[in-house]
Parts: sequence; C-alpha cells; structure tokens
Amino acid sequence: MKILTTVKRVTDPDMKVKIKPDGTGIVTDGVEYKMNSFDEYGVEEAIVLKQNHGGEVVVVSVGPSASTKEIRTALAMGADRGILVETDAELDSDAVARVLAEVVKKEQPDIIVMGKQAVDSDRNQAGQMLAAYLGYPQATFAYSLEVADGWATVGREVDGGTSTKRIKLPGIVTADLRLNEPRYASLPGIMKAKRKPLETMTPDDLGVDVTSKVRVIKYEAPEERQAGRIVETVDELIEVLRNEAKAI
Repeated sequence: MKILTTVKRVTDPDMKVKIKPDGTGIVTDGVEYKMNSFDEYGVEEAIVLKQNHGGEVVVVSVGPSASTKEIRTALAMGADRGILVETDAELDSDAVARVLAEVVKKEQPDIIVMGKQAVDSDRNQAGQMLAAYLGYPQATFAYSLEVADGWATVGREVDGGTSTKRIKLPGIVTADLRLNEPRYASLPGIMKAKRKPLETMTPDDLGVDVTSKVRVIKYEAPEERQAGRIVETVDELIEVLRNEAKAI
C-alpha cells in the first residue's frame, strides 16, 4: 500500500501574533515555525497504516524551502520519502489542492491522509478541494480509520456526535485530534531521516499556476477584552446586562 500524507509549515500556535502596522500581514521576525498540529495526526495514521498493511509512506509539503524541516520531522517519525513543491508564493487552499492533485497523479497512492485543517488559516478546505479535483471519495474529521479489501471505514466527528462512513479507495481522509497519538521522533529516526530521499520540484514543474484566487485585504487584531466586573446582587446583574451590555 502506498500512503500519501501532507504537512504544512505553520507559525507556532502558542506564540503571540503581532500584526504589521500597515495591516498587510503578521510580523515574522523571531517567529518559531513547526509542523501543523493536525498534520501530525495524519502522518501518524499513515505510519500506522504502513505498519499494518506494509508499503510506503510519502510525505508532501507545498511551501518555502524551509519546509524541508517539517518533511524531515515526518521522515524521522517513520515516513519513507519526502516531496517538497517549493514556492514562496502566498497560497490559498485552491492552489494547494491543485498542486497536490498533480502530485497524486504522479505518485498514484492508494490512500491520502491529511490534517483536517491548518492552524494558521483554519480554512479546512484543501482536503475537500483535492477530492473534487481528483474525483475521489472523501471522509473528513476522522477519529478512527480501518482499511481492508480496497475500502476505508472512517469514524467521523460531526455536529452533535459521530458518524461512520465507508469509502472506496483511492480516497482522501482528513484527520481530527482523536484519531491517534502522534509519536515523537526517536534519535535513530532522526539520524535515518537525514538519509531518506527528499525530492524537490516547483509548481511550474507540475504545470500548476498558483496565482491566488483569494485576496487578503487587511489583517486586524481582535478587540482586547475589557476587565471583568463583580456585581453584588442579581438585580444589579440584570441592570448591567440590560443597560450596559445590551445583552437582554
């Protein structure tokens, strides 16, 4: 079985983001980057599938040359080889999906496992768009995954509970947080990752125009929360909610 999984280089979600004075983006000086957390679950599940069924795990990233760090992290976890589609362009989800579609056509994996969304943009679109471009079935928000006889049975997080979906392979599964527990890269794994193959190409090599269809007008920080206030009685609380907060 060939499993293709994707990783994205994102800003550390634990850091405090600062908006540029002109509102054109965030301040990147001194910013730490890491693998998108949802992608960690996708990589882990791809490795588990390989352990259970044999085969190969191919990890793909679309982004700047520095994204090799995130690919090497996935290789250290247990993936077999990496592909970087290198570009410094600001990509929307559609461009990423079109690039990945060409990689999939080239690699012909049996299953594609992705994180459900990126924690920097929170768009939750690339997996679904990729399925549309390829004409593949998809199962999103996965908390469980079983593969047998050319089918994937996927337990899904849905509003108000869970559901189960069965899709014919090749297909696309996007990982949610309950799918597994991502492993840490071991020291031997890190050493082996340095010798594993990593192919670099560009969108032009794949014949993909990555011009964004989405234009960001401006970034704005949310309003700062005001300090809380203690009231003495229920009547005072109702008065504040009605006349000051305008909540009732």
